[in-house]
Amino acid sequence: MLIAYAVVASLLALASLGSAFMTFTKNPQVMGSMTKVGVPESALPWLATAKTAGALGLLAGLFVPLLGEAAAVGLVLYFAGAVISHLRVKDYELAPAAVLTLVAGAALVLRTASS
Repeated sequence: MLIAYAVVASLLALASLGSAFMTFTKNPQVMGSMTKVGVPESALPWLATAKTAGALGLLAGLFVPLLGEAAAVGLVLYFAGAVISHLRVKDYELAPAAVLTLVAGAALVLRTASS
């Protein structure tokens, strides 16, 4: 199970870091999505920092199981919140957030099962 966690956590960390980078640099596609769901521009650094912390926590979870579990919980909540934000404004372009929620959930299950 640890190998499965390592693979899933690494892929999720890569996706989260990429998303955080695009948020930090105010990528037009990300900005359009954030504007559509009503996220103020002042919140972007906080959201990008949360994704970065989650990604680093997943990787640290390879060595400190509790940290990996906490990071996975945080990312599940983050991306579930993104899904809810899209649904709240009736924006159904939520596939990326939904997929990342499921992958974060898988990382949580795998890290818990391999402890």
